[in-house]
Amino acid sequence: MNLTAQLPRWNLEPLFKGLQSPDFLEAYARLEQQIAELEALFERYQVGARPMREDDPAAFAAIIEQLNAITLSQSRINTYLYALISTDSANEEAQARYSLYRGLTVRLQKLRPRLTTWLAALDPEAVKAGEYRILIEEARVQAQHLMSEAEEVLAAELSLSGGSAFARLHSDVSSQITARVRGEELPISSIRLLAFDPDEATRKAAYEAELEAWRAHQIPLAAALNGWKGQQSTLNRKRGWADDLESTLFANRITRRALEAMQEVMEASFPHWRRYFRAKAKALGKAGLDWWDLFAPVGHSHSRWSWEAGRDFIIEHLASFSPADAEVARRMYAEGRIDAEPRKGKQVGAYCSHFGGGESLIFTNYEESFGGVSTMAHELGHAYHNYCLRSKPPLLARGPMTLAETASIMNETIITEAALRKASEAEQLTLLEGNLQDAAQVIVDIHSRFLFERAVFERRKERELSANEFCALMLEAQQATYGDGLASYHPYMWAVKGHYYGIDFYNYPYAFGLLFGLALYKKQLELGPDFLPQYEDLLASVGVYPAKELAARFGFDLEDPAFWQGGMDVLKGRIERFERLVG
Repeated sequence: MNLTAQLPRWNLEPLFKGLQSPDFLEAYARLEQQIAELEALFERYQVGARPMREDDPAAFAAIIEQLNAITLSQSRINTYLYALISTDSANEEAQARYSLYRGLTVRLQKLRPRLTTWLAALDPEAVKAGEYRILIEEARVQAQHLMSEAEEVLAAELSLSGGSAFARLHSDVSSQITARVRGEELPISSIRLLAFDPDEATRKAAYEAELEAWRAHQIPLAAALNGWKGQQSTLNRKRGWADDLESTLFANRITRRALEAMQEVMEASFPHWRRYFRAKAKALGKAGLDWWDLFAPVGHSHSRWSWEAGRDFIIEHLASFSPADAEVARRMYAEGRIDAEPRKGKQVGAYCSHFGGGESLIFTNYEESFGGVSTMAHELGHAYHNYCLRSKPPLLARGPMTLAETASIMNETIITEAALRKASEAEQLTLLEGNLQDAAQVIVDIHSRFLFERAVFERRKERELSANEFCALMLEAQQATYGDGLASYHPYMWAVKGHYYGIDFYNYPYAFGLLFGLALYKKQLELGPDFLPQYEDLLASVGVYPAKELAARFGFDLEDPAFWQGGMDVLKGRIERFERLVG
């Protein structure tokens, strides 16, 4: 893993100079003042459950303006603090300040029930809501799922010592885990990257060390999962949601039928993915594929993609699609906006954080393969999406998770297709397999995560679950999706994935994003130059319209399985191509 020593760490000074710097302290004090001013506006206009009044148009304008200011302040402070602790969980000063910040945001959460009931009673035309109409329309639904104001305030106050604390526990514990692989002590993020190693013995040793490491920490991690899911299940029942999934469908702005249509197509595709797993096993010279082989490189070309080579390739080929997309990528690399080095104390995974004005930071643990390049293209797609939202006010620059993956999938697809066009047959095998690796995670593994989470919620209503029970549920879910495509599984994926902690059903939006993005890519090939303006308008509008309405702009019906099948057919074609190359 010594190749990662030269990978970049981000420069956070454009955000703030430091936790004790005047710019950060002033910004923090300004946020406190902005919240106090919002509280005063609530009192002045008697915001809460009541009929609409003559002065509500002025109240609406004033409150929306203040909420926009607060949202912008929050995005900068939250991005900065989370950047510090996600790269160094042992940073006690940042952890303490983040805890104070989370306490400050509770004041906003306590205002939410009053705001929701007030918005629900407004007439969008009377208050001249314009693009903010969606806030009023959604408040009418939310108002039907509120507890009493006293209960909502109490839930907000308890969140810091309840569910949010358990989410932090998972993050802190998992980021500090290390294990020995072949005599070398490594952080868990580096161990997981060994899954990409060409040597099977190394991959297997890393897999076994990883399982043992998670097992050694399973008690606090199981407590964290029980704590978060227990809180959420209780609140969902108290708020009158039909089940623990319904609230996430609302938050993701999709219908239950749209999710069911997509999952019908996903489940029908599993036999094709099992063919892919068997073909990969054949390419690796094995009778069956093991879990530690899922990310193994395939083909005669095991070339390493250096950080610089990946950067240049991404920028070059994004430019052929969208000059703005390529320019965003160039700036992200050039201006120190990316932290790519795996190290102890740094969380696993990757993310892109938006902090206003179309600006972003990217967090990743770079691995010098095309998979690492693809992940960077994915996160740069988020940065491009954030750039497209720069003209929107902060309240409308936040889309649901389902639509948040659109630009990232488009970027991935553009880079993958470009690599395949330039590659020799041997290289095509390697690149195509890398793409199918990622797609299998989003279709097969993502659905196993959905099944696991649904089962956890169902059982958590009755009692806490042990770590062994979580492992059993995870194995059951993996067997349902991977089936006989694998000879072994990973019972501790519930501990690996931070997405289970702090947010619910974070899984299916990725599948939505992949299949929706592939459909858009096909549309781009049909429309040519006419596509880009429509595409950028769609990206800029994700905070203003439900997914169904945005999809309809391109003639897509999200509730029709045929729509989802179109995206899946692209993936099935790649599986067939891979099988031919394997021979």
